[in-house]
Amino acid sequence: MTPSRISRAALACLATLALAALTSACGDAGGLRGAGPTATAVSPARLWPQLPAASSPAWDYGEAETETVRGVTAPGDDIHKVDPVAVVRAEIAAHPDLYTADSPPYAGTTAGMAACGPKSSGAGSGAGACPVLKAYYRDLTGDGRDDMALGFRLLPGNGTAVRVYTFQRHKLVQIMANDDAVTAVQLAGRAVIIRSPSQIPGYEYRTQWTWDADQKAMLLTRDEFLRTGKPKHAPSSLGSSSPAASSSASPR
Repeated sequence: MTPSRISRAALACLATLALAALTSACGDAGGLRGAGPTATAVSPARLWPQLPAASSPAWDYGEAETETVRGVTAPGDDIHKVDPVAVVRAEIAAHPDLYTADSPPYAGTTAGMAACGPKSSGAGSGAGACPVLKAYYRDLTGDGRDDMALGFRLLPGNGTAVRVYTFQRHKLVQIMANDDAVTAVQLAGRAVIIRSPSQIPGYEYRTQWTWDADQKAMLLTRDEFLRTGKPKHAPSSLGSSSPAASSSASPR
């Protein structure tokens, strides 16, 4: 073997030894490690398999209920040009049993509408005695055009009406309606999330309404009972019902 070949062989040998030393110094870093025993998967156990299937829904959740708003239009179907106060007045006119009949449940809302001025003077902000709250705009139907989320107070009481409107075939259509005691309303993506108080301290109801293109309406897609924090005190009574629940709100 020539000296040059001996040198190359020696260098290769040294490089191999150095690499082996580095590898051994790193230990098993980066290698697979056991995570401990894994719980055995358990399939769902079906109860009462002989029970006949229900033929009709147990509750009316108000899914797919829409309503055309009569007498309210906007140039170019631009929902930003719709007067929220006019929309609420149209609902009051369409539902006298709730607002204007003898001893209606929401007579206070009707009386409060007298304090709502035209849109140009700031009506719809919920200021003062006007029960109409500020309108919010977002594309909730996915058609590239804004829709309107509107709320107004249900008086007397502490209920809030939450509505969503869109234009369909040049008509203003109510595509979501929920009446309940409300602590917060949020728009998340294309969903409306409503948070409502619970009789149990430290918990709340949370419902989510999402657009369904087949039904052309916003459907109740999630109904949760969630813990929000440590209860400050034990509930004194769980027998009373929450105020201002409607057929479009989920049964409590």
